Amino acid sequence: MDFSVIIPYNLRMNSGVKKYIWQDSQWPHWEYDLRQLTGLLTQAYHAQGRLLGRLHDIGIDLRDQESLRVLTEDVIKTSEIEGEKLDPSSVRSSIARRLGIDIVALAPADRYVDGVVDMVLDATQHHQKNLTQERLFGWHAALFSSGHSCLSKILVGAWRDDALGPMQVVSGPVSRQQIHFEAPPAPFMPTEMEQFLLWFNIDQQDDPIIKAGLAHLWFVTLHPFDDGNGRIARAIGDMALARADGSAQRFYSLSAQIGRDRKNYYELLEKTQKGALDVTQWLTWFLSSLLSAIEVAEAALSTTLFKTNFWQRWSRTPLNERQIKLLNKLLDGFDGKLTTSKWAIIAKCSPDTALRDITDLLERGALVKSNAGGRSTSYELYCP
Repeated sequence: MDFSVIIPYNLRMNSGVKKYIWQDSQWPHWEYDLRQLTGLLTQAYHAQGRLLGRLHDIGIDLRDQESLRVLTEDVIKTSEIEGEKLDPSSVRSSIARRLGIDIVALAPADRYVDGVVDMVLDATQHHQKNLTQERLFGWHAALFSSGHSCLSKILVGAWRDDALGPMQVVSGPVSRQQIHFEAPPAPFMPTEMEQFLLWFNIDQQDDPIIKAGLAHLWFVTLHPFDDGNGRIARAIGDMALARADGSAQRFYSLSAQIGRDRKNYYELLEKTQKGALDVTQWLTWFLSSLLSAIEVAEAALSTTLFKTNFWQRWSRTPLNERQIKLLNKLLDGFDGKLTTSKWAIIAKCSPDTALRDITDLLERGALVKSNAGGRSTSYELYCP
């Protein structure tokens, strides 16, 4: 299908010099060298298959819990990238309520948290449905149910109108602001978004994973809303990846990986938006980030499986609350060496009681003495 530019883009330029990618006469005909991307793309598909294969064998309950963990991380990190801190227990509870997953304790509902969760879940749970203007407006309204971004009133559930000036990405104090990017003018948003949505829903020319990378870049370059563009761009990317996976459940978080590589993400995004329509470098970064996200998820799954198998093995062994608490800390990744004195502090007991707890676990075979050197004896889990 031919997605030709409807409006001449030279009319958009305030001068004869092209500054941003959307001012290119061939916009938005993306170009990339598939030969350069094939190696990473193959690795990403293999990693996806390996992760989904392992998850297939662990049972529905554990799979649901792992999806809950990843979705919680995804919602927290996509907001954290924008400088907003969400309460993890509220996020986890909100997701669990909507997916019908049983958890030990539900936190009170939070309207803002529920809005972010609704957007992420709609994008992934209903990834096969068309992405429409009405759906995007609904996501935006869910993010900004108060009609405000911080203290500023914004247009909600509508394309921006640039009433206060052009949409710009800036940094620094007001007196010395640096403009990193300026988006296309507001009057072009209806046509731009119609073209984007047509490509996203219909065009099958691009590989599904590459399409996710292009969709993220394209949407965040248009910046069609007054605020929330980054979060919605990441939700669209997750939607495209869910289509590529063929699964509504999420088991890796690209938003978390972007958060870990935030500096490089913004630097490359700015460079790409000021460059040419050949976005091979952007897609190389995107595929590398996706691969890293899947590898992190695999490591987390290994930890989850080890923890599950550990407690299955010791489920019939009588342990006191102190022992259960410290064993869980070790299973979750104890920071530093676990010594008798640390046990006593964490368990809030005497050193003698801590030593009895540890000796009991050593005799049962749940703990072993660490081989690491040091002035004090330390202990670690026994890993058969």
